[in-house]
Amino acid sequence: MTQSHDFHPDHTTGLTAHHAPRDIHDRIALRIVKFMRVFADAFFSKRYGHRAVVLETVAAVPGMVGGLLQHLKSLRHIREDQGWIRELLDEAENERMHLMTFIHIAQPSRGERWLIMGAQAVFYNVFFFTYLFAPRTAHRIVGYLEEEAVASYTQYLAEIDAGRQENVPAPRIAIDYWDLPEGARLRDVVIRVRADEAHHRDTNHGFANQIMEGRAP
Repeated sequence: MTQSHDFHPDHTTGLTAHHAPRDIHDRIALRIVKFMRVFADAFFSKRYGHRAVVLETVAAVPGMVGGLLQHLKSLRHIREDQGWIRELLDEAENERMHLMTFIHIAQPSRGERWLIMGAQAVFYNVFFFTYLFAPRTAHRIVGYLEEEAVASYTQYLAEIDAGRQENVPAPRIAIDYWDLPEGARLRDVVIRVRADEAHHRDTNHGFANQIMEGRAP
């Protein structure tokens, strides 16, 4: 399988980086994400593999929505997009590959598959209109979601290192996608996924900052 992502994240990217809210819009975005985190923690607890399956389903939505709306905006205004479309679509594909990987690891139940469908349906529509009318807030929400994702995968890694989560062999799809060595394990996958999430965190906070400063395409 050919790798479909074009960025090569630095695995040493600051894992505790946090964008301090600058105004009411940022604070609203942060509160929305913290509210969502409460439900995720209550529902999944220490079932990190299953948490990843559901959350990656949601995480794959923003890039596709943003890429679509930026594409249409570029067509309407007949001007360049400054690379936003490609970056956002790459993000969507990267998050989709996270999902495909954890499907092999967690083996979600029928009920969890229905939850995935429901969560995606609701989140897609909510995020679409958020991005349409408040793109800066939409990118900030994604930035904060990715901060939480980095934290979750750091906890997942700690559970693996402590022996409380089995360090199973990496699925073939993950080995091919991230070009991992043969014999790679779950721990190697989590490290790569966490680095991807840190990249998306910084990208979306950066996009939100550009919109705030009037430098968006």
